[in-house]
Amino acid sequence: MKRIRGRMTVTVLLSALVFLVLFLAQLLGGFFVFLLAKTGVLSTPPRMYYFIFYMAGASLLIGAVLAAVLSRFALQPVRALIAQMRRLASGDLQARMELREPYARMPAFTQLSDGFNKMAQELQNTELLRSDFINNFSHEFKTPIVSIAGFAKLLKRGNLTQRQREEYLDIIEEESMRLSDMATNVLNLTKIENQTILTDLTEFNLSEQLRASILLLERKWAKKNLQWQLDLGEYRITANEELLKQVWINLLDNAIKFSPEDGTVAVRITAQDGKYAVSVRNAGATLPPQEQEKIFRKFYQADASHSSEGNGIGLAIVKRVTELHRGTVTVRSGNDETTFTVTLPEHCEEGGKRI
Repeated sequence: MKRIRGRMTVTVLLSALVFLVLFLAQLLGGFFVFLLAKTGVLSTPPRMYYFIFYMAGASLLIGAVLAAVLSRFALQPVRALIAQMRRLASGDLQARMELREPYARMPAFTQLSDGFNKMAQELQNTELLRSDFINNFSHEFKTPIVSIAGFAKLLKRGNLTQRQREEYLDIIEEESMRLSDMATNVLNLTKIENQTILTDLTEFNLSEQLRASILLLERKWAKKNLQWQLDLGEYRITANEELLKQVWINLLDNAIKFSPEDGTVAVRITAQDGKYAVSVRNAGATLPPQEQEKIFRKFYQADASHSSEGNGIGLAIVKRVTELHRGTVTVRSGNDETTFTVTLPEHCEEGGKRI
């Protein structure tokens, strides 16, 4: 309703400007006609015809001058917006729109200014995150490549015990899988960002999919000697099985990554009102409220020191896939515990129709 009222205000203002220009032009023209009629200049037809022709041209000229003068005042916010848009288009992400009086008191123009400034701020934030992502991703990619190359050289030299060879080969395999996971996440994010309609829906066992996802990550959680508390029951869901698998893999991997040694990860499914709520809880450092608002942004990493693995893509995938399923994802953190909860409808929709 506020947006409609704002647009109506701008329309009324511009309409009033046009009306004022026409009114002043007609008023001046009528005034000159009245003076000439009083003096008798228009007493003969030829002079009257010439005068009407001249007055028509004069009215157009007066109207154009008045419109140019008044538009400089009335359209000042529009010109300011165009100027800032040009700055933004040229790559200057510092561009912001500031209104002067009396426009700063008009709701229509303040909405226009606030909307532009919010857009510019989001673009600037995205650019900063993108730059950080490129730097971090380059570092994350370079580390396993250097490790693989180094241990491959050691293997080529020979004179190694069987135990050393197996250890080096395990490291090469682990680093190769790390590279593969990073590349897969980037490709998956690109794919689902361009997807607007949920397709390939099937009915499958949600509980079994979660158990299988935990087993897929055994190599990671066994290394930290983590314990599992599972309350999964047996639930079936109609959804895109492959996309939901990415959700669980990323949430579980995140929980494993930030859990301390010998910690516990709890996974639970609850059903209510035709919806499933899947929660993943792990012990670890508490996320500050300001971090909780940002962690679902792509490229964002809560660990500013980059001491832990990751590239800020996993939780962005979780959020996007959940939205495609008309679900929600939330995070709650406190008392050295963090819980992610994904809520999904029991029967998702394909092409706008329930199946």
